Amino acid sequence: MPSSNLRHIHYRGMVYDGRQACLCIIRGSAAQNKTEQAPMTESRRRNENSMNFKVKNDTFLRALLRQPTEYTPLWMMRQAGRYLPEYCATRKRAGSFLNLCKSPDLATEVTLQPLERFPLDAAILFSDILTVPDAMGLGLYFSEGEGPKFERPLNTEAAIKALRVPDIGTDLKYVTDAVSQIRKALDGSVPLIGFTGSPWTLACYMVEGASSSEYTKVKTLMYKEPKLMHHILSVTADAVTAYLNAQIEAGAQAVMIFDSWGGALSHAAYHQFSLPYMQRIVQGLKREHDGVKVPSIVFTKGGGLWIESIADIGCDAVGLDWTMDIGVARQKVGHKVALQGNLDPNVLFATPEVIRDEVEKILTSYGYGGGHVFNLGHGISQYTDPDNAAALVQAVHELSKKYH
Repeated sequence: MPSSNLRHIHYRGMVYDGRQACLCIIRGSAAQNKTEQAPMTESRRRNENSMNFKVKNDTFLRALLRQPTEYTPLWMMRQAGRYLPEYCATRKRAGSFLNLCKSPDLATEVTLQPLERFPLDAAILFSDILTVPDAMGLGLYFSEGEGPKFERPLNTEAAIKALRVPDIGTDLKYVTDAVSQIRKALDGSVPLIGFTGSPWTLACYMVEGASSSEYTKVKTLMYKEPKLMHHILSVTADAVTAYLNAQIEAGAQAVMIFDSWGGALSHAAYHQFSLPYMQRIVQGLKREHDGVKVPSIVFTKGGGLWIESIADIGCDAVGLDWTMDIGVARQKVGHKVALQGNLDPNVLFATPEVIRDEVEKILTSYGYGGGHVFNLGHGISQYTDPDNAAALVQAVHELSKKYH
């Protein structure tokens, strides 16, 4: 990609250049250096957390609040990831995925990388949904090529009853530190999204001990010992609520709950074991920070059948996967919530012309007016050509203007 299409994002007296995947020192004046070395008082910390609250491009936030926009804003789930060579270079320097997540400096670096390549309308914190159960003492680790695992899964009644909400300020400080650093690095260019997994999705990993395609252990517990299942979900919901509020206090301007495995549940089980706990989280969120609204997004993969129930829990926006017609979704819930989605990620393996055609179909289906954030229906594949991601961004920004 030509260098003219890449922007430089300033961060802590440094400039991040996504082409080089590094942070390069910029020398400032002696006065600037002296200012940067001044002690961090509590009042200064509060000022720095709010100094960039006026966002230059707030299209994403306005769309979530169903306010008028000039075009349809766009970001991509997993936009900072393995499809970018600069991400792979940073990941290699980190030594492990967990090191990458737990270093605020490296998390900041990779969060900024997609914004260097593409004129996206939002940044999303680089982290992992399993940071919460890790902080709850389950011992998260990653096996090469096998995904996340837990050293101490919840496989006994005693372990389940011993589950506690972690100290967010201590055990997850590396996340809130990253949020603050990213927010400062963005310098008000675009909003920053914080996120978490849903209690049900986190419980799937916590009980299974790893990724699963059958969910045998967690569903067995759910049906045989529902009280124990509800205990896991209740404690996790409290932890997640505190975690998201800490991200908001650190600078996140919108938050998203990923219910990645909600679609594995039956209709009755979803309304008993997933949706109520997401509603509890939404109701417990800080809805404003520094006098500005903080929108919330709820995304259940495979949850199209339950969109009306999801829209009733109090969130500002509902995320859609690619299996639901967004126009139908708008007819059902567009008067209550904004919608986010919903291009099949596999479309990005096609040509730019096909990508453009598929974007047009979604925009046409949604129709005129605001309340739509364009996104993929799931995370972008690691095998995606970055040029095709660029074609997606260009198509959305160009084609959507006529609908506003």
